[in-house]
This record gives sequence, C-alpha cells and structure tokens, in this order.
Amino acid sequence: MDPGLRIKICNYHPNERDQIRRHYLQNKPCQPVDHDFPQSQFGKTKRRFNPVWFKDYPSWLEYSITKDAAYCLFCYLFRPDTGDQGGGASFKEKLQNHVGDHNSAHNIAQRKCEALLNQRQSIQTVINKQSDVEKREYRTRLNALVDCIYFLQRQGLAFRGHDKSKDSNNEGNFLELLRFLANHYEEIDKAVLENAPKNHQMTSPDIQKEIANAAAVETINAIIKDIGDSLFAIIVDESRDMSTKEQMAIALHYVDKLGHSAIEEVFNKHSLSISKLRGQGYDGASNMRGELNGLNTLILKDNPSAYYVHCFAHQLQLTLVAVSKNHIQIATFFNLVAKVFNIVGASCKRHDILREKRNAEVIEALKNNEISIGRGLNQEISLKRPGNTRWSVLGISNELSQALQRKDQDIVNAMKLVDISKQRLQVMRDDGWNSLLEEVSAFCEKNNIDELNSRFENFELLLCVACLNPDNLFSAFSKEKLIRLAQFYPSDFSIVQVSFLDNQLETYIHDMRSSEEFSALKGIGQLAEKMVEMKKNVSYPLVYSLVTLALILPVATATVERAFSAMNIIKNRLRNRIGDQWMNDCLVTYIEKDIFKTIECEEIMQRFQNMKNRRGKLSKIS
Repeated sequence: MDPGLRIKICNYHPNERDQIRRHYLQNKPCQPVDHDFPQSQFGKTKRRFNPVWFKDYPSWLEYSITKDAAYCLFCYLFRPDTGDQGGGASFKEKLQNHVGDHNSAHNIAQRKCEALLNQRQSIQTVINKQSDVEKREYRTRLNALVDCIYFLQRQGLAFRGHDKSKDSNNEGNFLELLRFLANHYEEIDKAVLENAPKNHQMTSPDIQKEIANAAAVETINAIIKDIGDSLFAIIVDESRDMSTKEQMAIALHYVDKLGHSAIEEVFNKHSLSISKLRGQGYDGASNMRGELNGLNTLILKDNPSAYYVHCFAHQLQLTLVAVSKNHIQIATFFNLVAKVFNIVGASCKRHDILREKRNAEVIEALKNNEISIGRGLNQEISLKRPGNTRWSVLGISNELSQALQRKDQDIVNAMKLVDISKQRLQVMRDDGWNSLLEEVSAFCEKNNIDELNSRFENFELLLCVACLNPDNLFSAFSKEKLIRLAQFYPSDFSIVQVSFLDNQLETYIHDMRSSEEFSALKGIGQLAEKMVEMKKNVSYPLVYSLVTLALILPVATATVERAFSAMNIIKNRLRNRIGDQWMNDCLVTYIEKDIFKTIECEEIMQRFQNMKNRRGKLSKIS
C-alpha cells in the first residue's frame, strides 16, 4: 500500500497491531523503482527522489507516489506517536542522518521489527518452551498441512466438509487427505490429527485459510519477481460469481527474462508502476460499463503509451451483431431464440422433451447417412443463451472467433484472420444475396459505416507490429513501419534512439535473413526466444524492445475469460458463500499452477509462521 495513504499504527486496535506490523514487514517496503519521479523546487535548484537509494536502504526506505515523499517502514511501525510517522521532515536531510547512531529512534524501531519476526524472543514462546521432539513434530505437522493444501489448491477442490467428527463420512477433502497421509506415513501419523496436542491440531478453517493465503502470496511474489522492471500490459474483465456478486479479474501480460481504483490498488500492492504499462484490453461488453466505464481513457491520461487494443473476438462479434440487429428479420430471429430459451429452460420437463426430440432426429439422420459419426460429433449439449459477445453466433466469423480464443494467439495471425474474414464478407456482398446487399448498402450509407476497419482501434499500431513477423524470411519487414512503431512509444524511444534504430534495423534484417537459425521461425514469440538464445537481444537492444512491446499487446480477453471459468469451479453452488480473500487465494494458485509448483514448501511454511505468533516453533532443517 502507498505509505502516504496508510493510517497510523496507533489507530489500530492494540490486539491487532503486531499482526499488522508482520503483514507490512513480510510484504517488504513500498519501492516503485520504475516510477517517473517528479522534480521539486528546492531553493534555486530542482531535485527528485533517486531510485538508487532503494538499493542502499532496501529494508526500510519507502516512497509515496501520491505524496511524492520518502518514508521509513521501521519508523512507521514502531516510532512513538509524535506526529506523522516515518516520513516528513527527517528526510529533508541525508538519509544516513535519519539512521543515526546505535540508539537513534530509527535503530530502536529496527530492533523492534527484528524482534517481532524472531518468535524465539516472544513472551509466549519463552513460556511455552518446546523440546526438540515437539519442534520436529510441529514441522512435520505443518509440512503435511501445506502438502494437503498444495494438492487441493492445484485441483481447485474444496477444503472443508460438514462433519469433522472422527467417525464422520463427510470430513471434507482436506481432513480426508490428511488422514490418508497419516495412514500411509508413520512419521506423519505421529504428528497430526488425534496424535497431535488437542489444542494444536491446526485443522481449523482459519489455519487452512492462512496457509492458502501464504501459498497465494508466494505465488504472486514469484510472478512479480519474474516481471521485474519489464514492460507489461493488463487485460481486465468483470463477471458475476455464483452468488451474483461482481468479480474483477486482472491479467498481467509480459515477456519474461527468457524471451484510487481497484487496478491502482493492485499496482500499489505489488509495487508495479503504471509508467511501465504498455497495453490494456477489455471485452467492451455491458459488464464493463459500470464503475470501470472509461477506464482505458483514465489510464491513457496517466500513461499515453498504454495503448488500448479492444479484444478482437468481442470487437468482431459486437460489430456484426450491432449491424445485423438493425435489420428487422435478424432482430426478430434473436428475440425468438431468447424466448425459446426462456420457455424451454424454465421447465425440466420441456427441456427433456426437446432433448428426446433432438435425439430422435439424430438417430434418424444417422440411419439415412445424412450425418456422420465420430469423436466430438453430434454430442448432447445444453441450451445456450444468445449474447452479444457469445463467440460463434454468426457462422461466417466462426473460424476467426474460435481462433481468437486460443491461449497462444499472436497479433500477426490475428490480423491475417481479420483480413480473411473481411474478404469473405466482401465476397458475400459481391457474389451473393443481392437483395441483402442492397439493403445492407443502404443501411451503411445512411449510418456512415465504413466496413469493419473503423471498428478496430489502433489499426496502424497493429499493422506496424506485423512487420516484425519472421515468417518467410521476414517478408513482412518494413523499416519505415518499425520506426513508426517506435514513435508510438516516446517514453521508450527518444529522438536519438529512433535515429539509432534506423541503422540498427538495416544491420538486423541482413543478419536475420543470412542466419540459418532464424530461417524457419513462426511468429513473433519464437523470434523473441531465438533472439535471447542467440544473444541477439544484446546486439540489437532497440529491435528487441520493439519485439517485447509487440508481444505484450493484448488482442483477446481469453486469458481472463478462463479466470472466470476457474471461478465457477472454486465458487460453486455448494460453496457459494466463500469469501473474496479466500476465493482469490484459491484462484491464484489454481490458475497459476505452473508458477505454484515451483514454490518450495519451506517458503510457504516460513511465510505462514511469520504471519502471527504461533504456538509452535519450526525446527531447523536437518
């Protein structure tokens, strides 16, 4: 959280203060390294905060973007209440003067922070001294709990059951899995469930949630660490969960080292700078018209390089639906379909009658060889409500809509698919349905509709990106368009760098076309990986920056759509009262399985241990 927006520690309830302090210490100081620090007038000179200071004082120095001021985390947490805590006048002098001597207020606060995290110094631990055996059993118990939650979170399964008694047949997945481990591993059996101290079995819902939160935080930290100071884009969407509560998903799109709105809070929480944002995408449907209406414009005011690229799949669908619904016949058809859905879907009996009738038609058609059988053909499916962003509603755009939902979609292929769909629509206009053509032409002329081009924003930007495509020995290469692409991002390419880019592109394209390693590449993604592998990102840093910018531009919201599919697994009819924080923790680890599986169990255990004072103490790893 931005240190300039925090409330004083003394304003919290005394029983909560230590837990809040641990939370801040675990999340590290707020250090927005990539922020564009503004200049302030000091006498006759202008000065600004130097991000190099973060390296000199990594454990306590903080910076507030909203207040343009430096703060001390240690002093905020433990400095006596003598006014504004942790910031202000002391930072007008040199930072080293703030640290002071051994008995300075800063160093006293630092020692208190260290003692807080060192549970061996706590009164409760001193009173409840544990033997080495108890410490080992506690580590074994906690390790088993983490393993159980690790498995359940990766599978998106529920933790709790309804009856936790010993002889219950409905203990829930968590307790049943823990009991399974105990039955198969003697060491675990000695430390968990009935064999654990009665007041320290650690199977309560609160403990489960805390371990789940520790796992989610470590997963997010791994992602943020991977992003580092790289450029990134965001894809945002909203949807209602099972309890009809609106939920927002934010996906970060970035290129890894190998190749006050809710969004502002997410950025501040994870020390991400909006100055590094280079793309934003939304679905444009009705669920983004509420409090997030105009969000892309607000972000563009703060960062003109965060270009908004509308989700291609939704944009195409909304365009075709908007045009077609102005025709009475088509509008009547969709209204009729909606009525059929409401009538049939409201009654299980009607639904069964429709299913039986459909099954009979399929069987008859198979007998007459009118349709063929095979895997995935003629399966029994349920009724789907028609919607403006329902993919594959209109057949002529079906291939494009389906292709845009793929996880590995890239801009170059998306642009090709758009052109193909436009060509097909043009063929339909030129060679068929003359009466429809006359009606459509009259409608377009009346409403000044210029085909589909006007519906795809930032078209020039995407065409420039397509020039990076390595297919067919870089046949799409255009130096002029790539220079124009660099000019779209003045914060990344100065006037001098653009002039250097001209010469660098000449050398780059000769190198690429003469190198066998780059002759068979498909897509900009493979180009980025190969450049890093062959160290060409070092030889052509400006070109590689263009490649990075091209890769992070979002062209479809399929990523966040998958998040909502996962949400329906985590929060279903049986668990429709699951809280936002717990659901978020479960979703992070379930969706980011690849990252989650790289997190060491020890890291999760240590984070859990440091959340608050624990009755047990972890033994050292032998």
